[in-house]
Amino acid sequence: MLYLILALVALGLISAIFGIVSHRRGEDEEPLQEGVSCNTCNGENSKCEQECMMEAATKEIEYYDDEDLDRFAGRDADAYTDEEVEKFSEVLYTMQPEEVAGWNRSLILRGINLPNQLKDEVIGFLS
Repeated sequence: MLYLILALVALGLISAIFGIVSHRRGEDEEPLQEGVSCNTCNGENSKCEQECMMEAATKEIEYYDDEDLDRFAGRDADAYTDEEVEKFSEVLYTMQPEEVAGWNRSLILRGINLPNQLKDEVIGFLS
């Protein structure tokens, strides 16, 4: 009986130590700051993009008057013709700069790869 009590006490101490160590390790991670929206993720917060993508995956996909781009789902980023790139470009240059991050997330969630020819321009809007 004494061995059982000692074993339970030892197990309790080990659990407490493990809990304290785990809690302290979790303090190093930055939470999504209050007042920061997914449209303003800029790489300073290491978890922002990840949390926003997870949040976006649970919400309904937002369209930016670009439903016709759904036909490109699954296409490789380097497999677009100049005319097809122009379709993406028309959408990109008719939106507000603050909408570009949301549009890019929308394309990702819909399985549409952004054409290579536009990636530098989209990154320019996101910077």
